Amino acid sequence: MKAVRLHEYHQMPVVEEVPEPTVQGPLDVMVRIGGAGVCRTDLHIVEGQWAEAMDPTLPYTIGHENAGWVHEVGSGVTTVQPGDTVILHPSPTCGLCHACRAGQDMHCVNSSFPGLERDGGMAEYLLTKERACVKLDPQTRPEDVAALADAGITAYHAVRKAIPLLYPGTTCVVIGAGGLGHIGIQCLAALTATRIVVVDRNADALALAKELGAHAGVLADGGQVEAVKDLTSGRGAEVVLDFVAEQGAEQDGFAMTARAGSYYVIGYGGTVQIPTLDIISTERNLIGNIVGTYNDLAELMVLAQAGRVTLHTRTYPLDAAVDALKDLDAGRVRGRAILVP
Repeated sequence: MKAVRLHEYHQMPVVEEVPEPTVQGPLDVMVRIGGAGVCRTDLHIVEGQWAEAMDPTLPYTIGHENAGWVHEVGSGVTTVQPGDTVILHPSPTCGLCHACRAGQDMHCVNSSFPGLERDGGMAEYLLTKERACVKLDPQTRPEDVAALADAGITAYHAVRKAIPLLYPGTTCVVIGAGGLGHIGIQCLAALTATRIVVVDRNADALALAKELGAHAGVLADGGQVEAVKDLTSGRGAEVVLDFVAEQGAEQDGFAMTARAGSYYVIGYGGTVQIPTLDIISTERNLIGNIVGTYNDLAELMVLAQAGRVTLHTRTYPLDAAVDALKDLDAGRVRGRAILVP
């Protein structure tokens, strides 16, 4: 089968032929990929930013946002069968550790992460586990939902945590209306009554944000912090969701947060530098956010299949994976790039 393989860090992956995976364990599920999302994390992987944390053996297949059709199942699988349309939680989990039993399965101590530490889904087939499979309406096209498997639940997870803080009369700032941010805006509009203010350096992204439910847009041209303060009568926002968190956005995000407000760091790549006095004197909270739970993905798919959350995508054939990565890196992708084998 064809797969997108990373051979060396700081060099683009290549599309090459590799053996198909095989079902071995009783809970294994082999999925024929119908759509694989291209994520900024894939660029960070190529740059070697995940090498120490995940320590994968090179070469390996990247791709952690996957949807498709069940092709083959192990002897113990009971919840899906060949032919079912599925979207895959990015991190297959054990179901037995404390984190899993507490409903925080993205912190499973026995999980694996296809596309980051072992072969992922930018390929014709992916081997995963039954616990990762969310069964979808058979009319769903995998290419239309694939990026919800990671970008979607990451955004949804952050919004879900912030819901108690986003009562009517509050303001939520969304930094970045790209692949994750445009999903986060829709989740906010679907689940809360907060006023949504979007900050982005691209005017087209701000226009899309307003179509998706944002109430106001702020162009990140150097005066974005003051613009947010002006929109909030000088207070700042009760919640800031930072889907960028690099190139200075991580400093803007905290500065835009109101006293006793919460700054959610969802994007990554930068370094947050905040005097501790600024944290304690204003009681502002810094909250990390990684992926999301299986339940988050299942809930998000209810919204997606009801048309409440939609992905704005640009599709590429699997052979054009490098083009998709380069377009993403250059900012030429509005929404999400999807590889279709």
